[in-house]
Amino acid sequence: FSLLPAPCLGCAVKYSGYLEDADEPFCTNCTTKLPRLMKLGEDITLGGLEIGLLTMKKGEMARFVFTPVYAYGQQGCPPLIPPNATVLFEVELLDFLDSAESDAFFALTAEQQDTFPLQKVLKVADTEREFGNYLYRKQCFEGAKERYKRAYSILGRSPSSEAEQCQIDASKLLVLLNLSVTYLKLEHPARALTYGEKALEIDQRNTKALFRCGQACLCMTEYKKARDFLVRAQHIEPFNHDINNELKKLASCYKDYMEKEKEMCCRMLANLNSS
Repeated sequence: FSLLPAPCLGCAVKYSGYLEDADEPFCTNCTTKLPRLMKLGEDITLGGLEIGLLTMKKGEMARFVFTPVYAYGQQGCPPLIPPNATVLFEVELLDFLDSAESDAFFALTAEQQDTFPLQKVLKVADTEREFGNYLYRKQCFEGAKERYKRAYSILGRSPSSEAEQCQIDASKLLVLLNLSVTYLKLEHPARALTYGEKALEIDQRNTKALFRCGQACLCMTEYKKARDFLVRAQHIEPFNHDINNELKKLASCYKDYMEKEKEMCCRMLANLNSS
């Protein structure tokens, strides 16, 4: 096997390592619900494990037995691994992302990037978005945001045809929706609204974009704008539970707001009458 360069391959892996005839693992990450993304040659350096992972498909489970030359060598790794130890690894490959093309692209100057064919640019943007999605699922929202912004930053090129514009818009739309929901998670509703509205410039009937804009406005207590966005979304998908529940939440928040306003006015009048 010829291993690809270290920065290229990111793996989300569940693993347990056993010494021969041992019932308990000497290392495992199976207690973690969603393991972090690890890079071959950087986070995963065991020779046999690197080779083994490159033979696997996403979602596959495997057992590998590594002789010392593919494991911890003649010295072992005291005190856990004795010298010349043969080890067994049980592995599940949850996710597998190749960032070779993406890493190479972002190492270029802006002028060099502009010479790349559109299909390669779209592939790089999609890779960055996939990394962002992985980080989002791990609730690493800051990291996800940066990946999405990297993807968005390269989608501003001028198309040479209507077909190319459609491809760029389709890629942009996905990234903008991701950015909008991520900024909501980061409690920056104004930024979430900005990206949601950019998505609506591409597709004014996009239900997710309308919903995100409605959520953002509700967070900012801009109740009329929130209602406008959510009602537009409801007209498109009248039986969408998320939209309908958000409208109920909006009605409840607005009712509380009006009651507080009424209470404040009553206090102000009482103060005026007593003075």
